[in-house]
Amino acid sequence: MSPHFLDPGSVRSAAEVNEEIRALWLRAGGSLSAQERAEYELLVVEWAAAIRGEIIEAA
Repeated sequence: MSPHFLDPGSVRSAAEVNEEIRALWLRAGGSLSAQERAEYELLVVEWAAAIRGEIIEAA
């Protein structure tokens, strides 16, 4: 699980989260275990929040 996601004071960019998602898929060899899938789901939620934050900040 991403330690950054669990720390509400830590805000990463969408690009940083995307890199972690890519690394997870590479480590998993394209097939996620149940634990990796849970981590992936948290990362996607974090990525979506980062994208929203970047859009709001840009406006």
